[in-house]
Amino acid sequence: QVQLVESGGGLVQAGGSLRLTCAASKRTIYWYAMGWFRQAPGKEREFVAALSANGDTSHYTDSVKGRFTISRDNAKNTAYLQMNSLKPEDTATYYCAAGRYLRLRVGLTDYDYWGQGTQVTVSS
Repeated sequence: QVQLVESGGGLVQAGGSLRLTCAASKRTIYWYAMGWFRQAPGKEREFVAALSANGDTSHYTDSVKGRFTISRDNAKNTAYLQMNSLKPEDTATYYCAAGRYLRLRVGLTDYDYWGQGTQVTVSS
C-alpha cells in the first residue's frame, strides 16, 4: 500500500505560483504512474496532469497546458505539481494519486492510491 500526503496549497493572487508536493510512504512509487486531480466545490473531481513511472511521458488537461508542470523525484519518493500563472478557476482541492502502471493514466478509476488533498485558492 502507498500512502500519499499532499502539501503546498494555499491562497495566492491571480498570476501567482504554487508548488504542490506529494510525499509517498510505506512503498516506493518507482513503479507507479502519478497523477494530479482537482475538485472544485459542487463539481466532480477532474484530471489535471499525469506522469509515467519513469518520468519520460506527461499529459495535461487543456486548461493547464503551458502553466502547470508535473514532475517526480523517485529517489525522494515524491511527486510535484508546479503551478504558474494561476487563475481563479484553478481554485479547488488538489489530490495526488498513484496508479500501478508504468505508463501514465488519466482516468480517476485508473489510480489505486489517493492523498487527502490540499486546498488551492486563487483570488482575482
